[in-house]
Amino acid sequence: MREYEHERRGRIEKERGGGGGSEKRRETHVRVLDYLPYGHPDNSRPVYQKKPLVQGIGEDKFVLMELSPKKDKIPVVYDRVYIGEGEREEIDHVVKRLRYNELTPTAKIELSYMLEKLVKEDEKRFIQVFNEAKPITTRLHTLDLMPGIGKKLMWAIVEERKKGAFSDFEDLTKRVKGLHHPEKIIARRIEDEIMDESMKYKIFIP
Repeated sequence: MREYEHERRGRIEKERGGGGGSEKRRETHVRVLDYLPYGHPDNSRPVYQKKPLVQGIGEDKFVLMELSPKKDKIPVVYDRVYIGEGEREEIDHVVKRLRYNELTPTAKIELSYMLEKLVKEDEKRFIQVFNEAKPITTRLHTLDLMPGIGKKLMWAIVEERKKGAFSDFEDLTKRVKGLHHPEKIIARRIEDEIMDESMKYKIFIP
């Protein structure tokens, strides 16, 4: 059974790594969204047969995952847990990849807060969205996909960055009038992409 789980984890990690010939970075850390001490509530097995589960989101590619914690380990919501190669302190194995509708009510609530937290912690990465965003078609720009950014604001960003790249979120909001809380804008877009897997144009989800 354990071998089967590790094989399945390998497939999940390969899927997260993307296709093609180039080796892409895999998820190594997950943030905890919910801890289920007795597994899923709809599990009809006796309590003594139920095993605890963790629902979380990958830091890098925002993959939703279900994890099996090690015995006597109780990860707390917002905890950062290691799932990469080698010894793991809290997580035994990755059970499966999740879809948004498979998250618990608690995990769904925490998701938006966690995404905003992740964006703030990696500001250097996400400011590049505003520095490097390009037209998708003659009528659609990548910035048009960001919640709350209309054509007027989009052009203001494009024109202002010609003077020099934005160094951080504070620099962005100072130089582009009317743009507030870019971390919330990005977090909302990531959440939208997670919720709608069929979305045509994606910025953050591979």
